[in-house]
Amino acid sequence: MSRLRDKDDAAVDDALATCREDLKLRFPLPSPPPARKPRKSTKAVSLLVLALVAGAVWQNPAYRNEHYVTQVGQRQSVQLADGSQIKLDGGSEVRVSWHLRSRNIELVRGQALFAVSPMLYRPFLVDAGTAAIRVVGTRFNVNRYSDDVRVTVAQGQVEVKGRALDRTSQLLAGQQLLVHNGIPADVVKSSVEDAIAWQQSRWVFEGTPLVEVVAALQRYYAQPVELVGPEVGRLPVSGVFNSDQAETLLALLPEILPVKVTREGANLRIHPKGAKNNSPTR
Repeated sequence: MSRLRDKDDAAVDDALATCREDLKLRFPLPSPPPARKPRKSTKAVSLLVLALVAGAVWQNPAYRNEHYVTQVGQRQSVQLADGSQIKLDGGSEVRVSWHLRSRNIELVRGQALFAVSPMLYRPFLVDAGTAAIRVVGTRFNVNRYSDDVRVTVAQGQVEVKGRALDRTSQLLAGQQLLVHNGIPADVVKSSVEDAIAWQQSRWVFEGTPLVEVVAALQRYYAQPVELVGPEVGRLPVSGVFNSDQAETLLALLPEILPVKVTREGANLRIHPKGAKNNSPTR
């Protein structure tokens, strides 16, 4: 019986052999899948990602910018995304730039009171032209006028660096620093209440140079006011005045200082008494 089966199997094989090649052509076998490329090492990918992140942090790119401007006689309070607050005096301008490792503020002109939310690894940096200010969390006032910057600290600690000297001054609460032409003066005690009285429409001057007084006045008085001669700008002014009545202060100047106020076209000029009309102070 087994012999008959063997003969039958052999006959089938012979029959298939004659058409095997034709069957291969008609019904080809599928190609084997391509060999998989070896996967990159997870460690190598992690290192690459880490390098990219570290590079971005080191460059400290800005990812958002904001711009705030107040008109003459207008005050504004700005709440920042990190919880910090900026109060702008009249005629002031700030630019806010958010970076990965820092919060950068440029006080373009005018005066501002900053209340900074603490962020140890993300300092709050203020560029005030001739002075650079660095804080972590504090409350302080910055008054930028002419080529000068006056910084008064209400709370916490502030670092101030004059652009002209590689020297940093440390200010604590109740202290003030004047940076003149990029050179910081000595740190002095100061009344914080007087420095930020502008928020209540008051100017408190105590031996304040006239050039600084005029800068404050111009934030609430639209007509240009020019100082004639450098000695005029150095005259000290003392008193308490209402910032909503800037014209009253102008009218009082000849009574409290040896000056005269004249009108020339659209401008007001403040001269030394008895002096001829000269070029204004720059």
